[in-house]
Amino acid sequence: MSIQPIGIFDSGIGGTSVFKEITALLPHEHTLYLADSFNAPYGNKSKEHILALSIKNTEFLISKECKLIVVACNTATTNAIAELRNLYDIPFIGIEPAIKPAALSTQTKAIGILATKGTLSSELFHKTTDLYRHGIIVIEQIGDGIVSLIEDGRTYSEDMKSLLRIYLKPMLDANIDYLVLGCTHYPYLMPLLLEMLPKHVKIIDSGRAVARQTKSVLQQHYLLNTQTTCGNNQFYTNGNVAILDAILEHKYKVEYLQF
Repeated sequence: MSIQPIGIFDSGIGGTSVFKEITALLPHEHTLYLADSFNAPYGNKSKEHILALSIKNTEFLISKECKLIVVACNTATTNAIAELRNLYDIPFIGIEPAIKPAALSTQTKAIGILATKGTLSSELFHKTTDLYRHGIIVIEQIGDGIVSLIEDGRTYSEDMKSLLRIYLKPMLDANIDYLVLGCTHYPYLMPLLLEMLPKHVKIIDSGRAVARQTKSVLQQHYLLNTQTTCGNNQFYTNGNVAILDAILEHKYKVEYLQF
């Protein structure tokens, strides 16, 4: 099984930020990425709908003989990963907002979290946040509209800049020194965020931690690919192929999937 691919799914193209971290750490692994852009964003859907979509994505990746599945979507992780682990006998890696390092490192005792409604309203998010929010101010902001703009290829548009100004204002008013990105689409906002935020505000996302956890779980299950050649990376989307191709910098073949 070690030469079988790592499966990765997201509600669109955002999870490619996680894919890039995984392949940087594990260049010999084969990967298969599924972008469910047709149903993006997941963040405004019910828990039941998110679970149904996550099961559908999982079934597709299992049909492609993936050895491990990375749920490269904060909303799907917080709303569905527990059920997925109960349903399938395959390792799953999830992704959650990196609240812990921000809460433990803040000097101003104020941190901001930019995430989807589905993530911020989930039981798993509240459990994690409650562990670390004592003595600090946590500004939670729903990023309505951000995912849709990124999926439309309008990441650096004036509409996006206007949204970010609105979403960042209460955080800046509270004097945050850490901004946690709680959606895998959001790392693509980094150039804009670096322009808009004061220099002392540090930005944290979970991509690198997910890559390290993926490697650890592969080792635990004796599933690391020991080949020395570079892995093969496949991409499927039920959305706009050109947008996924562009975010991957035209380095890989992207196939349209009626899904």
